[in-house]
Amino acid sequence: MRALVQRVLEARVEVDGVAVGQIGRGVLVFLGVRNGDSDEQAELLSRKVVQLRIFPDDEGKMNRSLLEVSGKLLVVSQFTLYGDTRKGNRPSYSEAARPEIANRLYEKFVELCRTKGILVETGRFRAHMNVYLVNDGPVTLLCDTD
Repeated sequence: MRALVQRVLEARVEVDGVAVGQIGRGVLVFLGVRNGDSDEQAELLSRKVVQLRIFPDDEGKMNRSLLEVSGKLLVVSQFTLYGDTRKGNRPSYSEAARPEIANRLYEKFVELCRTKGILVETGRFRAHMNVYLVNDGPVTLLCDTD
């Protein structure tokens, strides 16, 4: 699994012009699921995202986690994180998991984050979405279970 993690002041995701998920201060995660991923990767990645120390402490150092700042989480599925651009100009998505597997693990990741005490909003799986965000910092990290 792969998560593109962005610290945000606010973020929202819309489907057909309607907000389906929206947060204030917190983290926006674009989540990709790869062939061969399992519940184990979902658990590992959810723990990593929730515990990442990317929020400033009283001295301005990135030393606090999403849990410590009572931040919110917006999770958006994005199979293109497994797009392979090494050959030609058209990305190959052969490493991305099939939709039924990806959706189950996407939902599992969301559920696991919620059980850790995080308020989680989501996009809509397989929908065309517009994502709006104010990146704070900017802070953007790529977390991978490989």
